[in-house]
Amino acid sequence: MGVYLRISLLIMCLLTFAYVRRKIRKSQMRVEDSLFWIGFSSVLVLLSIVPDIAYWAADILQIQSPSNFIFLVVLFLLLMQSFLLSVKVSQLENKLKSFIQKYAIEQKEK
Repeated sequence: MGVYLRISLLIMCLLTFAYVRRKIRKSQMRVEDSLFWIGFSSVLVLLSIVPDIAYWAADILQIQSPSNFIFLVVLFLLLMQSFLLSVKVSQLENKLKSFIQKYAIEQKEK
């Protein structure tokens, strides 16, 4: 893995940490939601500081280069986050629909 990629990963992770921290301080993001982004950045920091992990995992998974492995990990984690957010949105939509129906019935009875 090239030095440029490692430095880029470190810089982007530090910027992500700072951005998430700022959003939490301004109460624009819940701590529970920020844990994913902090964990995500931590994994990338670990891979950029200790690139042997990426080499080892790429060899085990028979991926041609460690940078491809890192892109695969990033893609997988972001897809997983997207799926979890879709589940949350569906649950909230169901709750909202149920609330609206109950509220409409209460208003009609008055």
